[in-house]
Amino acid sequence: MRGPRRRSAMLDLLDSAERLAAAAAIGAAIGLNRNAVGKPTGVKTLGLVAVGSAILVMTGVNFVEQDAKYVDAASRVIQGIVTGIGFIGGGAILRDQEGRSVEGLTTAASVWVTAALGCVCGLGEWKIAALATAVTLAMLLSGDLIERLGQKFYGKPDA
Repeated sequence: MRGPRRRSAMLDLLDSAERLAAAAAIGAAIGLNRNAVGKPTGVKTLGLVAVGSAILVMTGVNFVEQDAKYVDAASRVIQGIVTGIGFIGGGAILRDQEGRSVEGLTTAASVWVTAALGCVCGLGEWKIAALATAVTLAMLLSGDLIERLGQKFYGKPDA
């Protein structure tokens, strides 16, 4: 994997395609996990979240490269994505009428981390993207097992 390309011109077509493809693949991989466990978000949803985040960050990066007065453009774009994705993730969280059970927290967190990974791809930070994807998938794949082991060791929490 190459590091981010730093140049004064706008992102070229090949670099843009590489960043968008990486975001789509990462989002789809996380979506595949969510789909495999029967959750409403899947390959298409999380793939689109990652690609959308990458598109917005790449646009912010282009503003910076075109004119120094937009030096904070990428940062503002990322801040907007983090805020906006919170609303999408919030829609995935459900609570029963008695308030004893909450569902959808992992799905909401998956949407949020997928957007973050899309941002990283948009910046072309491949080492961070690879490591963060591996950690994310490891958490999604092993989280239930770790929770069960913890409940065995510490006792099941009261409902």
